[in-house]
Amino acid sequence: MIKKSTLEKVIRDDLAELWSILNGDEKRRIVESFTTHTFKKNQIIYAEKEEPEYLWCLLKGKVKLYKDGIGGRQQILRLIRPVQYFGYRAYFADEPYVSTAAAFEPSVLGSVPMELVKDLIQHNIKLAWFFIHELSRNLGGSDTKIVNLTQKHIRGRLAEALIALQESYGYEDDGATLRIYMAREDLANLSNMTTSNAIRTLSGFVNEKILIVDGRRIKIMNEAALRKISKFG
Repeated sequence: MIKKSTLEKVIRDDLAELWSILNGDEKRRIVESFTTHTFKKNQIIYAEKEEPEYLWCLLKGKVKLYKDGIGGRQQILRLIRPVQYFGYRAYFADEPYVSTAAAFEPSVLGSVPMELVKDLIQHNIKLAWFFIHELSRNLGGSDTKIVNLTQKHIRGRLAEALIALQESYGYEDDGATLRIYMAREDLANLSNMTTSNAIRTLSGFVNEKILIVDGRRIKIMNEAALRKISKFG
């Protein structure tokens, strides 16, 4: 059990943007209802068609949102990084979840009941605008991804996925290795291609000295070239 004072510090420090727009009573209610959860790699957080109950926030680790497609192949819709909120759109839309959320690696998350979030929004216009901004930004990103996945060739799609991973998670201390280790299947699911195509395209980038690949570790040696491939598809 986390002490209330410790929990409040976690929320205040990690969720600073949200915390700053709440008044004293709202902060108290958030702290009283905030719950932390630990998930193992690949453990389901919520599943498609379940009813939404919580606002989720990733505190540590990585989370993937995905849909199961034809033949059971996953399509990764989005990767969540600390500190991002998710799981609330379906509640606002008054519908079940249309995707599944799972821990991409061992992760720590926080949750707040959506009933409380709804009540706070009705009395705090700044909080309402906070979620409008979050939803609008996510919608813009989804629109861009749909166009890119349908119009870009395989090389462009994989290059875009690698650039997106770099922008979301950054590099390790060497300034080149992505700070996320993905299986070929996950890269394929993120880029809307088969695993064999992902492997073949990665090998092409290696031969062109754009990447160095060691297992799941990907080192970007020529970011400018990768961005050019991503841009022109």
